[in-house]
Amino acid sequence: MADQAPIDVLLVEDDPGDVLMTREAFEENKVANRLAVVSDGAEAMEYLRQEGRYADAPTPDLVLLDLNLPRMDGREVLAAMKTDEKLRSIPVVVLTTSEAEEDVLRSYSLHANAYVTKPVDFSRFIEVVRQIDDFFVSVVRLPRH
Repeated sequence: MADQAPIDVLLVEDDPGDVLMTREAFEENKVANRLAVVSDGAEAMEYLRQEGRYADAPTPDLVLLDLNLPRMDGREVLAAMKTDEKLRSIPVVVLTTSEAEEDVLRSYSLHANAYVTKPVDFSRFIEVVRQIDDFFVSVVRLPRH
């Protein structure tokens, strides 16, 4: 996979431990994707809309989105993204601790591209993030923004 071009990934996650594990999973992977991290939904929308301090931020090729976030939760971020003409084509993987069927259904009804429950086991978490990364880098053709 080393011949694949790196992609820009935005991680929207408020748990520092999960941010650290996600960074580690990306670092262990063969492709050096660029990972930007924001810790709440309002900040995610500023980043995605390239507002304020994010004026020069790249448009992400993929968003990894937690549902339970401060200021603006992941469901609101997903709804805002999918109703925004400039953002709706960005694939969103909901990566959350919630196993609630209502969260799964609501995420897909809001046009999430995938719903993944975070494993609590560290090594399994790393593997899941690597599989998401591999899938979106090596298997899927992403729109270029």
